[in-house]
Amino acid sequence: MQPQPKEFIAPHCSGTIRILYQDDAILLIDKPTGLLSLSGKNPANKDSVHFRLVQDFPGCTLTHRLDFGTSGLMLVALNKAVNGHITKQFQNRSIEKAYEALLLGHVSESSGLIEAPITKLPDHFPLQKVCFETGKLAISRFEVIEKTNNPEVTRVKFTPVTGRTHQLRVHSMHLGHPILGCDLYADDEAFLLGERLMLHATELSFEHPMTGARMTFRCPSPF
Repeated sequence: MQPQPKEFIAPHCSGTIRILYQDDAILLIDKPTGLLSLSGKNPANKDSVHFRLVQDFPGCTLTHRLDFGTSGLMLVALNKAVNGHITKQFQNRSIEKAYEALLLGHVSESSGLIEAPITKLPDHFPLQKVCFETGKLAISRFEVIEKTNNPEVTRVKFTPVTGRTHQLRVHSMHLGHPILGCDLYADDEAFLLGERLMLHATELSFEHPMTGARMTFRCPSPF
């Protein structure tokens, strides 16, 4: 596990936000790696997805977040009513998400279900840990896409059932195959093998808040 600074200061992100879909109610965007979802309290962490988008879309809100290092699909509401509708979908788990990740080593099973409750690691914000006594329900499905050698790496598709903080990173570590480039939970070998956090939100399916139509978007992994 990599040592963490007492206060994280995000480096400058030169990546751009791509708008994949836009109408009067929502935006679907492709978030670059290395960009905060929301601005932090420290003025040095002002740059974020929300800060950039609100310049052109005043009143927009993020219906969910991606970690700083995670890239990929995000759903943005353009008004409060839309945000409330989408929030209810997240609460009843009718929104489906999928991610691709590169994991250290060869995962033996071709697919599986990880049921490992997650809780905060005391006095080590923002770290989380698996705890079967005090943790909150956390479930992730995975499917092996590809295995490579030299080094041994497995590409997997993750479909989270729940949405706990750092869930896929913690569950990967629990599986014994941390995500490459993960600065919080990977060992040195896995961390150094990733040029970034090798986790990308590839699919998002939800009910349009105005029309009620089921919409599915896909954003291929850049790695």
